[in-house]
Formats: sequence, C-alpha cells, structure tokens
Amino acid sequence: MPQPPSQPTDNNGSAATDVTPIVALKELVARLHREQNKIQDLLSSLGFALRSFNNLNQFLELIPLMATRVTDADGSALFLYKPNGQVRLEQLHWQDSSQRRTIRRALETASSQITHVPNTPPIATATGILHDHMHRYLGPEMQIFGTAILVKHTERGWLYVLSRDPEYSWTETRQKLVRLVADQTAVAIENDELAVELRKKERLDQELEIGAEIQRRLLPRQCPSIVGVDLAARCKPANRVGGDYYDFIPTNHNQIQPSTRSSLEEHRWGLVIGDVMGKGVPAGLIMTMMRGMLRGEVLHGHSPGRILQNLNQVMYADLENSYRFVTMFYSEYDAQNRILSYSNAAHNPPMWWHAATKTVTRLDTLGMLIGLDINSQYEDAQAQLEPGDIILYYTDGLTDAAAASGDRFDEENLILTFSAACRYCSGPQEILDYLFDQVQQFIGADQHNTDDMTLVVLEVRC
Repeated sequence: MPQPPSQPTDNNGSAATDVTPIVALKELVARLHREQNKIQDLLSSLGFALRSFNNLNQFLELIPLMATRVTDADGSALFLYKPNGQVRLEQLHWQDSSQRRTIRRALETASSQITHVPNTPPIATATGILHDHMHRYLGPEMQIFGTAILVKHTERGWLYVLSRDPEYSWTETRQKLVRLVADQTAVAIENDELAVELRKKERLDQELEIGAEIQRRLLPRQCPSIVGVDLAARCKPANRVGGDYYDFIPTNHNQIQPSTRSSLEEHRWGLVIGDVMGKGVPAGLIMTMMRGMLRGEVLHGHSPGRILQNLNQVMYADLENSYRFVTMFYSEYDAQNRILSYSNAAHNPPMWWHAATKTVTRLDTLGMLIGLDINSQYEDAQAQLEPGDIILYYTDGLTDAAAASGDRFDEENLILTFSAACRYCSGPQEILDYLFDQVQQFIGADQHNTDDMTLVVLEVRC
C-alpha cells in the first residue's frame, strides 16, 4: 500500500512550518507601505509647491505628473476653461515620450470643439461632451477617468487620468487621490486670482493716494492773511478723496501774485464752500473741475450771484451727464468796510454769531443747486460785520453725522455748540477744534465719519 509523502522535518525530525505565505504577506505589506510613502511624498511635494510657487503656470505643470504618479496611470491631462468658456488643454503628462505628441494632438482636437456655458450642469459640458470626444480621438482602448476642478463651487476645468492598461481599475482610493490633486489645483487657481485682485487693489490704492494728495494740495494749505480778520479751516473727508470744497480766492487779478504781502492784504477776498453730491473719486473729480471754473469766474469781477449763475451755466452740461449736483455758498469780504457780500446755491446757510447780542442768525439767499437748471438765477445779499462777529461756513457732513442710535447731530445742535464755542473759545482755531471734537464725541470716539466734513471759521478782529 503506497505511503503518503513524508513531511519536511527539521533537525529534530519535526515537520517544518510552511513559510511561503508569510513571506509573501510580508512582501505585500512592505510594498503597500512603500506605495503609501510614495503617495505621501508626492502629495507633500505638491503641497510644498503650492506654498512656494508664485507662478501659477509653474504649479500647473506639476499637476498631470502628480495625478499620473499617485494613480499609476499612463498619463494625465488638465483642462481649464478660458474666460470665453472655451475648453483648453492646459497641461499634459504622458509616460511614453514617443506617444506624447500624438496624445496631445488628439486631446487638443477633442477640446477645441467644446465651449463651456457657465452655471450649466457638468453633464452638459466637460463630463459629457469632452469625455465622448476624448474616447473618439484617443480610441476605445483608452480608459479615461476625470474629476472636476471647482473654485468656490464653480466648475473651472477638469483633471483626467488616462490608461491603456485593460486591467486598470478606477478604484475608490485612486478617485480620492485625483480629487485631492484637483482640489490643490483649485486652491492654486483661487490663490492666483486673489493675488491678481490684490495687485489691482494695490495699484488702485496708489492711484487713490495720488488723487488724494492732489486734492489736498488744491485745498488751501493755510489760511490767507486778511486785514482785520482771523481764519481757520479744515476738511475731513470720509474717504481719501472727497467732494467737499473750500477756498480763499483773491478777487483782484492784478494782484494774484503780488510782490509784497501788504498789497495782497488790500483787496477783497472770495471765501467759498461747496459740496458735490456723493462721495469718493467721482465727487472729487467734479470738485477739482469746479475749483478751476470758479477761480476763472471770480477774476471777471462780477457780483457773487452773477458768479454762481455763470458757474452754473458753464458746468451744467458736465454735471447733467454725471448725474451729480453741487451746493455752494460764495462770499466776498471787503476788509476796508467789513462788508460780506454773498450768494447761495442751495448750500447750508453759514451761521453768523453777533458779538453784540450773543445771538446766531443765518446768511442765506434763494438759489438752486448748481447743475440742476441751466437758467437758474441767484440772489445777492450783504452783511455788515462788526468786531467780534464770527461766521461759520460748514457742509452737511456735520449736521448729518449720526450716532450709534441713529440720531443726527442736526442743525439745532450745531447752533447750540457754535454758540457755546463763540462764548468760551479764543479764536477761530479753538472754535474749529471744539466743533470737530463735539461731533466726534456725538458719533462715538472710535467711529469714522461717513460723510465729508468741512468747516471754515472767520472772526472779525477790528
């Protein structure tokens, strides 16, 4: 009777354990560990590139290579949408360099016939049409797998993995890895767009700062020396460029550039305050244009009302086209007889503190906004000022200043504050500082004014 085959024995005659399955298992574990380390290293390199590269194109060159390596595919293709919606082959990696040109040509042909319509379902764009075209031009034996690149939930392109291996399988692990690479791509695209927007903002900030500096230089750097009066003025724009305007204009064109200070002090001075409806750069541009126009009108020697009328006719077309209007109060002070001649184009009437009676009245005349009606007429009026009298020119940024509760500083409160300042403050500069401080306390010490604020204070000395 045949005997069963004998078992291998060790030196002691015992049957030896079959070690082959254990060795194979150890080799499998080691191989999986190596693969895991390889994938971790690749993804770590991709993360480092994302943090280090300043050039988006340099980063995108790595994407198909990384997608190919982490999925053990033959190649990978990155498609992105152009601004016009056309699909473009951005980058391609193919392991076999001899086939790379053929693969590229096929993918470019497949993508050139597709235009992405924003906000449409993926099946109507790359995931459907592009997928079919790729099969058509690459051949049925090519296995194609892809995932969308989403930036802020908006489809911006597709990352495809390609393989000609019939045994290649699109496992869940490979899907997760490709999605991870696609997400890194989306982050890089978003970071690049944010960097572009930041550079645009920086350029805009520089231009705004230049505009603000020009506007600051156009406003009087200091108040002029006028016989018998003291002056103080300040403009506090809500933004870097504002629409408030004030100016001191010598009315005698023969003495605009006098050889001595005394000759400058002899002639009449124009004192003006204005407010362009709106804030920011558009209002600042109109204010700058208005300043030049007004200075030209003053040199003709007309009355304040006629000056505003001419200014309205000259600026009407430009203001109508820009859908903006201007309020303005123009006055001329004669230092010899202390007469203030004035006309108002719907601006906040300046306040007149009468030193003799300790009361406040307003300086006002009838007149429309500049730019509202080309045929507007403006009245002239005069005020005989006395020693100690104080005139407050202001814009509505002060009276419209709002506290956290929503309450406005309003004109009545300004009158009370101005009266108190005239009683207890010494000189126009202290009055101006006091008024600004009171408004700031009203809106809150840590709050910023939401509208331009401008004050001009004139006090008659003798």
